[in-house]
Amino acid sequence: MKVKDPYAALRYREFNMFLVMRFAMVFAWSMQFIIIEWEVYRMTKSALSLGIIGLMEVIPAIGMALFAGHIVDQKEKKGMLLKCILGFSVISFGLFLLTWPKMVHDLSTDTILYSIYFMVFLGGLVRAFLGPTIFSLMSLIVPKKVYPNAATWSSSVWQIGAVVGPAVAGFSITFIGVHWSMCFVFGCSIIALLLLTQIGSKPILNPNIGEPVMKSLKEGIKFVYTNKSILGALTLDMVAVLFGGAVALLPIFAQDILKVGPEGFGVLRAAPAVGALLTMFVSAHLPFYKNAGIKLLAAIFGFGVCIIVFGLSTWFWLSVFALFMSGVTDGISVVIRQTILQLKTPDSMRGRVAAVNSIFVGSSNELGAFESGLTAKLMGTVTAVVFGGSMTLLIVVFTGIKLPSFRNLDLQKDLEEHENHK
Repeated sequence: MKVKDPYAALRYREFNMFLVMRFAMVFAWSMQFIIIEWEVYRMTKSALSLGIIGLMEVIPAIGMALFAGHIVDQKEKKGMLLKCILGFSVISFGLFLLTWPKMVHDLSTDTILYSIYFMVFLGGLVRAFLGPTIFSLMSLIVPKKVYPNAATWSSSVWQIGAVVGPAVAGFSITFIGVHWSMCFVFGCSIIALLLLTQIGSKPILNPNIGEPVMKSLKEGIKFVYTNKSILGALTLDMVAVLFGGAVALLPIFAQDILKVGPEGFGVLRAAPAVGALLTMFVSAHLPFYKNAGIKLLAAIFGFGVCIIVFGLSTWFWLSVFALFMSGVTDGISVVIRQTILQLKTPDSMRGRVAAVNSIFVGSSNELGAFESGLTAKLMGTVTAVVFGGSMTLLIVVFTGIKLPSFRNLDLQKDLEEHENHK
C-alpha cells in the first residue's frame, strides 16, 4: 500500500475554513466550561455542584441526541450548523450577563447558580445537534478517499481548541476576571459564524426525506448495534471515560490539594488535550490502523493507569505529566474510533450514527463528571479518582478477554478497499 499524503485533506479550501471555524467553537466552548466550573466551585465549594454541571448538560444531550440525528439527516448541514452556533452565542451572552458584577450584587447566590445550571442545560440541547451536524458536514466537504485523513485533522483541531481554551481561561480569570472572560467567549462564537459563511451549502444525500421519525431512529440504532466494530469501540470508550472522569474534579485538586491557583488549574486542564493533540499529529504520519483493536484496548488501559497516578499524586508536575499521558492514550482511542465511524457509516445515516456516538462517548464525559462528583462526595476526592481509574482497568481486561473478535480488529483492509474504489 502506497504512503498516504498526511496533508491530503488540507488541500481543500473549504475544509480549511471548516477547521478554523471548528477551532473557534471548541475553543469558546471549552473556555466557557472552565470558567463555569471555576465560578460554581468558588460560589459553592462543593464537589457535587461540579458534578451537577455535567449532569445538567448530559440530560438534554442524551435526551435529544437521536431526534437531533434524525433532523440532521433530513436538513441541509450548513444551515443546521448556523442555528447551532447562534444558539451557543445566546447562551454565552446569557452567562456574560450572569457574571456581570451588578447582576451578581443584585441577585442571590442560589439564583445565579440555578441560572448557570439552566444555561448549561440549554447548552446540552445545542450540543445534541452540533456533534451530528459537524460530523455530517465534514464528509460533504472532502471526498471519501481522504475521510480518514480529514477525521484525524478535525480531531486534532478539536484538541487544539481543548488545549488553548482551558489554558486561556485559567489566565483570563486571573487577569480580566470571569465576566470579561465570558465576553471573550461570546466574541469567539461570532467569529465562528463569520467563518461559516465561507462554506457553501451542501446537498442532502438522504434518499428518505420525510421519513417517519420513529422509523428513521430505529434504522440508525439498528445499524450501530449490528456493526460490531462501531458498537465495540463506542461501548469500550464510553465505559472507560465514564469511570475516568477525573478532570471534573480538577478545581478541587487545583484549589485544595495541589494549591496552584487558576493558572495551575489552566495548566492541569490543558495537559490531557496537549497529549492528545501530539498523538493526533503523529497519527497523521503514522496511522494506528494496523491491529487497531489491540491498540485501542492498550490505549484505554494506559488511560486508566494515568488516572490512578494523577489521583495519588501530590506533586504538581507529576500530576501534569499523568494528565498529559492520559491525553496521549485517549488521543489514540479517538483517532481509531473516528476512523471506524468515517469508514463504516453511509452518507445517508451520518447524523444518526453521530448521534448514537454522542450518547455513547460524548455524553459519557458529562456522566463521568457527575459520577466523579458523586463518588468524591461519598468517598473523598482522591479515593474517587483512584476508584474510577481502577474500574477502567478492570473493564478493559474484561473486554479483551470476552471479545476476541474486537481484540483482533484491523482497519487496514477497510482503508485498502477505499483506495481501490476511489
